[in-house]
Amino acid sequence: MTLRLYNTLSNQKEPFEPVHEGKVGIYVCGPTVYKPSHIGHAVGPVIFDAFKKYLTYKGYDVTLVINITDVDDKIIIESQKQGVTMAQLAEKVTANYFECLAALGVDSIDRTPKATEHIEHIIKLIGRLEKQDAAYAMNGDVYFDISKDVDYGKLSNRRAEDQVEGSRELAGKGNKRNPGDFALWKHAAAEEVGWDSPWGRGRPGWHIECSAMSMTYLGETFDIHGGGIDLIFPHHENEIAQSETATGRPFARYWLHNGLTRMRTKAASGDWKNEKMSKSLGNIRTIEDLLKQWPGAVLRYFLLSTQYRSPIDFSDEAIAAVKKGLENIYRLLERVERLSGEAVYDVACRMNDENRDEADDLETGQLRALLLNAPQRYEQALDDDFNTAGAISILFELCNALNRFIELEKLEAQPNAEAVRLVVEGARRLTGLGQILGLLGGPLGQNGGGGDDELTKQLMQVLIELRAQAR
Repeated sequence: MTLRLYNTLSNQKEPFEPVHEGKVGIYVCGPTVYKPSHIGHAVGPVIFDAFKKYLTYKGYDVTLVINITDVDDKIIIESQKQGVTMAQLAEKVTANYFECLAALGVDSIDRTPKATEHIEHIIKLIGRLEKQDAAYAMNGDVYFDISKDVDYGKLSNRRAEDQVEGSRELAGKGNKRNPGDFALWKHAAAEEVGWDSPWGRGRPGWHIECSAMSMTYLGETFDIHGGGIDLIFPHHENEIAQSETATGRPFARYWLHNGLTRMRTKAASGDWKNEKMSKSLGNIRTIEDLLKQWPGAVLRYFLLSTQYRSPIDFSDEAIAAVKKGLENIYRLLERVERLSGEAVYDVACRMNDENRDEADDLETGQLRALLLNAPQRYEQALDDDFNTAGAISILFELCNALNRFIELEKLEAQPNAEAVRLVVEGARRLTGLGQILGLLGGPLGQNGGGGDDELTKQLMQVLIELRAQAR
């Protein structure tokens, strides 16, 4: 089955065809680092880390870039409240963010560029737009003229005049050519944070940062741009407008947007309701606090147990339910290790069906068939717009089948060498498939779920061969 992805740009699933054969470039919008990251900030990195792992399993050479916005009005205001510099605050919050991602098993990010490290690239990109009369300076600020982009609004299907909603522009700026024009460069007074530029001292606008950083590392046209659904407008719409106007080329081929994180709370009436997680509602849960309560592997599994485009309804009760399900798998793995005396977190075993006895009993034959077909069915689920929920359901199917087989064959009371060997292979198949998504990398609570790098590389090679055999 060919990988198909839901492209926000076309509002439909499309076959995935990379810009360069065998190579994939992915850019994901990271956080603005002014306060500790909440669980919503972990959704994109976990999803795209798992997606990169799957693409690697399929044989692609993948580059994953997740940026850090470390210059912004919010950071400046918060740093003043805390009595520290913008750089000091951004560095502290960024370090905490990376520590949290590591605990969640996010270990495949190739580059984490910071906006302040790419001021030169940003200024050059603005200069290109100015030469095309698509950018204009006014009182030390520089704006993008949205009337120069005839396709403006093609991602969000919104009108240009609606652009002012949700923008991160400084208050009190007027006299723009169009109400929806957005800031590329913002004037900074002598005492404010800023950099020298052809338009005077200032700092970059929010949208231009991502265009400059993504094109620096992935080229003017790259494969996949990801982020939360709340970024479609205006952020991603503006990225497309300024990037494609500057280069005259398509920006990103596929736009993948993950659903928002919603907080599930009980109303005064006793009914449950789902609210968007936001600071204004006071229902934010930081990643750091959650990691004190739950293992990183559980939180990762929780975030992947929903198809990425769907909202994630967050609550302690929901995580507890997911943890219980995950513990069932770990109990099976511990059971198999006790039964066999062999480790099950090793590289997945190859199923040599042609060398097996054709006179196997019905239950053995059914289990072997399930194990042989699992990689193909697992891949089919993930090829359908990266349906991690569907793939994870196959892990539970394997878990239940192995437990049932152990019971029916009474292996703990009357061990049978051939049957035990099949169970061990099944357990290794289970962990091998899980590790494609960065799950089941070791005993629960021992790590974030990512597993050993060298082991994972070996595992991927074996599973690639299994995939070829299944076809």
